[in-house]
Order: sequence, then structure tokens, then C-alpha cells
Amino acid sequence: MAKLTYTNVNGYLVPNLTCKSDERMGALGKYGLLRRNYLKKHKNSLYQVMLLQGTIEQHLLEVDKAAREREEFILKQLEKRDTLPDKEAEQLTWLRKVNQHRAIAEEIILEELIYI
Repeated sequence: MAKLTYTNVNGYLVPNLTCKSDERMGALGKYGLLRRNYLKKHKNSLYQVMLLQGTIEQHLLEVDKAAREREEFILKQLEKRDTLPDKEAEQLTWLRKVNQHRAIAEEIILEELIYI
């Protein structure tokens, strides 16, 4: 763990904290960003601890990867259970079903991985 340095501001020692901007954070997807926002708003102490320990980036990337893999798996399962109509013949019905499957998958992911 890195050693903290402090700055004296009006008699108070304030830690010199910097967040290392990693190029991997640029690869953070929708679910990683949702998890980060959830931690900031609802579990701020956990977020701050992870930020100070330098583990937040890895955590968010792992959650994002797991969520994308889970979404792919759920969509395949939903397609097996509720097959999609022919895209060429019934475009609107196909689109409605695809959007319905994505909404179901997203709701499951949010409950299982993001908002915990």
C-alpha cells in the first residue's frame, strides 16, 4: 500500500489523494459505470475504502465483465425458451421480442450484480 502524504491547510492535515487514471477505466462499460454510481450514492464508505486501497478499478472492471457475460448467457437462454420470429417476415414483432429479452436480462443483472 502506498504511503500517504499530507498538506497543512489552516491547521488541519489533509491527505494528498490522487486517483490514478488508468487506460483500463476507459474500457469500463455500462454496467461498470452503473456499479460505480451505485457505490458512490448508496455505499459511499465502501467506495471510499476501495478508492483508497486502489481496488476500485479492478472491482468495476470485473463487475462489468461478469455482467456482460451474464447478459449474453441470459439472452441465449431466453431465446431458447421464447424463440424469435423471422426477422425478415415480422420485423416489428422481432424487434419487440429482442427488446423484451434485453430488458429482462438487464433487470436480472441489475438485481444480481449491480445493486448489491
